[in-house]
Amino acid sequence: MLTSRFAPSPTGQLHLGHAYSAALAHRAAREAGGNFLLRIEDLDRTRSRPEFVSGIEDDLRWLGLDWDAVPLVQSRRERVYAVAIERLRARGLVYPCFCTRSDIAAALNAPHGPAKPRYPGTCRNLPDDPGLRAATPHSWRLNAAKAIECTGLPGWTEIDGTHFTATADEIDDEILARKDAPASYHLACVVDDSASNVDLVVRGMDLRASTPVQRLLQMLLGLSRPRYGHHRLVVHDDGRRLAKRDLAPTLGAMREAGIDGRKLAAELLEERLPAGFRLAQA
Repeated sequence: MLTSRFAPSPTGQLHLGHAYSAALAHRAAREAGGNFLLRIEDLDRTRSRPEFVSGIEDDLRWLGLDWDAVPLVQSRRERVYAVAIERLRARGLVYPCFCTRSDIAAALNAPHGPAKPRYPGTCRNLPDDPGLRAATPHSWRLNAAKAIECTGLPGWTEIDGTHFTATADEIDDEILARKDAPASYHLACVVDDSASNVDLVVRGMDLRASTPVQRLLQMLLGLSRPRYGHHRLVVHDDGRRLAKRDLAPTLGAMREAGIDGRKLAAELLEERLPAGFRLAQA
């Protein structure tokens, strides 16, 4: 039975891009007679808000996108992620990194836009110092080269049957956890997809760059390996991306304006977008 999911972060209100992604994932599940799940990715403790969680659920109901189980909430799963980190640490596949928070902050969130600079390996070969680790805030980084030696380069299949094989350049020494964030997007995503038996991940093309390292983590941890459907992004007519930080028009505002949510979801699935918006070219 096919299982898909929608996994937003409650750091702001949803917009049309979220609605399009959720509608695609919901349709895939329903057409296959499967399950559609909701996951709340609230590991960003400084920006996540309970009112945004309520808004996500209200928006999905308004769109007519029902889910089939109690939503999985990542902030309640710190122990699960710690076990995964310990398994990797026991094999020497992660190392403590003492670089500053500003250096690693971007790596703890889903990537957006152009590829970020590669980690220069500052802490990769430092001798392990339990005393230093106990006294100094640090993160745990994946030793990408060593991990690839264990598994080989990962590959994945898109929903249209296209198969991709990653290159080593696409996999960096990613942050997997740090003191104030028990798991990065990459680690939590693959652990939770496997725990929920998700076998189809529907998400935007902006997250396709996440797939190589996530597939590698699935292989290292013996987790399930879903297919992927990376879809085009909803953008403004002038090509600007929709983003919470740019105050993109929210679904909540559309709901309050009396727009028919179920009709909107149906039109999005037909790729008929409201005036002022379009789908970016693949």
